[in-house]
Amino acid sequence: MNAQVKPMKHIIAVTAVAVSLAAGSFAGGKWWTHRAGAARASAQAGTVYTCPMHPDYRRDQPGDCPICGMHLEAQRGGGAAGGAASRTLPDGAVQVSPERQQAIGVRLGVVGRLAGTRVLRTTGRVAPDENRTYPIVAAVSGWIRHVDSVTTGDVVKADQVLASFLAPQPEFDSAQQSYYTALEILYRDASALPGSQPRSQPHDSARADAGIERMADGLRNLGVSTSQLREMAKRRELVQDIRVESPVDGFVLKRNVSPGLRFDRGFEFYRIADLNRVWILADVYRDQLPFIRRGASARITTAEASRALPATVSPSEPIFDEATLTLKVRIEAANPKLALKPGMFLDVEFPVDLPPTLVVPADAIVDSGLRKMVFVECGEGNFVPRVVETGWRIGGDVQVSKGLTAGERIVISGTFLVDSESRMKAATNQ
Repeated sequence: MNAQVKPMKHIIAVTAVAVSLAAGSFAGGKWWTHRAGAARASAQAGTVYTCPMHPDYRRDQPGDCPICGMHLEAQRGGGAAGGAASRTLPDGAVQVSPERQQAIGVRLGVVGRLAGTRVLRTTGRVAPDENRTYPIVAAVSGWIRHVDSVTTGDVVKADQVLASFLAPQPEFDSAQQSYYTALEILYRDASALPGSQPRSQPHDSARADAGIERMADGLRNLGVSTSQLREMAKRRELVQDIRVESPVDGFVLKRNVSPGLRFDRGFEFYRIADLNRVWILADVYRDQLPFIRRGASARITTAEASRALPATVSPSEPIFDEATLTLKVRIEAANPKLALKPGMFLDVEFPVDLPPTLVVPADAIVDSGLRKMVFVECGEGNFVPRVVETGWRIGGDVQVSKGLTAGERIVISGTFLVDSESRMKAATNQ
């Protein structure tokens, strides 16, 4: 009996030890599993995945950026601590790492003061001087009988015949007869030629001269030129055609005639311009106008010219152009060799004296239409948008009258991309 009890007790003891060991192993495994999971969770909590192109996008798992599709990169220490750090920045501030700045082309500059003489460059368009422009207008109705080969753009000489037309014959013939009769009265002595001294008394001569001028004015009122009057005085013959002649040496701006054309009184045959002096209409913005003084000097250059030509700002008032939203400032210049043609575009330079003032590059300003902003560096790759007030713009420089101080570092290139990231960050924080 005792021999059977001892083996049974031994079996029970071994079983109890095995159960204890199994229970300990289970408890230890569960504890280790919990500890490993906690460690992994802690590690994952300290790792944030961000997009290289959009660093404001963050998530706690790897993957692709939903904005641009790039693979997310892991960053340690970007959890709650990083979020708290980012929330300490001002509204709209954005952080751009040096690598990211280089990738998107961000460049920084320093706000400085500018003073002295600068050159305001703009474009201008050549126009004929209105005081040297001569429209040739029909004094009577008629029809064109002959047209010379002169066309728009040709250079003509004074008294050059451009066309001829048939005038109303009864009126024209009567005017010619009156003119010839007045000449006969003055030169009644057949031996007296035109240009010689008549044998009549001085009083009668003056009266005859006045009568001849009255008859000549009658022909001029019909459109007869001075040179044609001289020929008629020599020949004393009735003519049918009135000649259309150029009044000056000039440039044909417009031709409206053709053979057989019937026209009414007031019809413009040609328009001739004397181009020895021309106007240049320069485009200037309103904030630049105070720097351009009337009577001041300017320079004009063309792509074909090897040197600049001097010009002078006209005392006339600028004209506002609704199409370009600029002011047309008129400058006047001599035109040697008639190199400047109407309609030609030129480069115009105005010397400008500037008082000391803050300036920034034009690319540094983000203009939304409602406000203008500049991104100021505030350390560690952080940029804060700041509202500014601007003044004139000359070349690539813009005056800043409010919002910045000298010596501050600002974004001068890649501003649009920085502004886009700032807007995106502000949208995600809402």
